[in-house]
Amino acid sequence: MHKTVLLNEAIDNLNVKEDGIYVDATLGFGGHSGLILKRVKRGFLFAFDQDEMAIEYSDKKLSEIGNNYEIIKSNFVNLKEELNKRGINKIDGIVFDLGVSSPQLDIPERGFSYHNDAPLDMRMDRDKEFSAYDVVNTYSYNDLVRILREYGEEKYASSIANNIIKTRENKKIETTLELVEVIKKSMPYKAMKDSHPARKTFQAIRIEVNNELGVLRDALEEAIEMLNVGGRISVITFHSLEDKIVKEIFNKYSKVDSSLSKLPFIPKEYLPKFKLIANITPSKEELEENNRARSSRLRVIERIED
Repeated sequence: MHKTVLLNEAIDNLNVKEDGIYVDATLGFGGHSGLILKRVKRGFLFAFDQDEMAIEYSDKKLSEIGNNYEIIKSNFVNLKEELNKRGINKIDGIVFDLGVSSPQLDIPERGFSYHNDAPLDMRMDRDKEFSAYDVVNTYSYNDLVRILREYGEEKYASSIANNIIKTRENKKIETTLELVEVIKKSMPYKAMKDSHPARKTFQAIRIEVNNELGVLRDALEEAIEMLNVGGRISVITFHSLEDKIVKEIFNKYSKVDSSLSKLPFIPKEYLPKFKLIANITPSKEELEENNRARSSRLRVIERIED
């Protein structure tokens, strides 16, 4: 069963008030939403997800806890627009749990896993047409190299891209294991010993298909804008690219401008309106229990001034 990484830490650091308005930007299988709902006795929870299976499962789970919630079938990039439609302009807290949930990985036909054979898919939202198949079979050599380097931090990006182009000249690459074979041919044997050779390429393609980094940047900016004083944002990341974006945005709002930091006195209007609350990695116990936790990190920020 799917185990939510840093579950208690993310919600404890959200500092939930029982009459507050809270958002779970990544409902998944309801781990965070369930904990929030137990604490917001007189408040309300909005939860976002694009995945029909996750929504159906979590709705059943949450309805056993309370009825003061609404699940919104949408990507969290539409956070502000969807909440504004419901008359919500300000929130008291929001949690983002980034990355792919284990159940999505466990269902072979979703095409996220390099361990099972399945059509190349990797769409979080299956109503969208653009999939991993399109990336692998239509992107130019330069675009493939770019995403493999930027999103996968893949050392053998040019060799993998080259072999993808060569392979698809004869026949389209249609399944996950066909792609895995192309990747294996593109790197020396020693490079395959530490981790699965396809891990970084699959991560890069998944990020591209779902525009994960662009979506994250936009949604964090909207969340920061909507936060009430005393409200907090908890973000759990699973790789350095996501974490870099979260760290950069949190620092932008919580640190004094470097050009002013040498002044003996900083005028109030130039002081940050946010403060950093937490930067947590999983405990040794959690790492032993849950392999998914190994690359995760939780960052939390709070609005202290309007």
